[in-house]
Amino acid sequence: MASDKVFHLEDSNFEEETKSGYALVDFWATWCGPCVSLAPLIDEIAGNMEGKLKVCKLDVDKNMQTAARFGVRGIPYIVLLKDGKEVDSVTGNDPSRVRALAEQANS
Repeated sequence: MASDKVFHLEDSNFEEETKSGYALVDFWATWCGPCVSLAPLIDEIAGNMEGKLKVCKLDVDKNMQTAARFGVRGIPYIVLLKDGKEVDSVTGNDPSRVRALAEQANS
């Protein structure tokens, strides 16, 4: 079950929701097995980093404009933003790298 601490973004609200502070955005799709298996970690990070990091998900099938803007070629694609600008990213289901990405918001 998805965490209520994870924000679900769309093309229409992406800019507004990620323009200030740190945001971790999981570009995913319902049919993507690695995306689905990474979801519990995304939920865990949302709970552990509440107040420091806004954790978000964006369905690439429904929001192609934002996915194209970030040049998403493979999913899951997780990007760390600070004040709307890309800091770092991870492609694929790599829990240790995703955790490390989230931890950058603590530094």
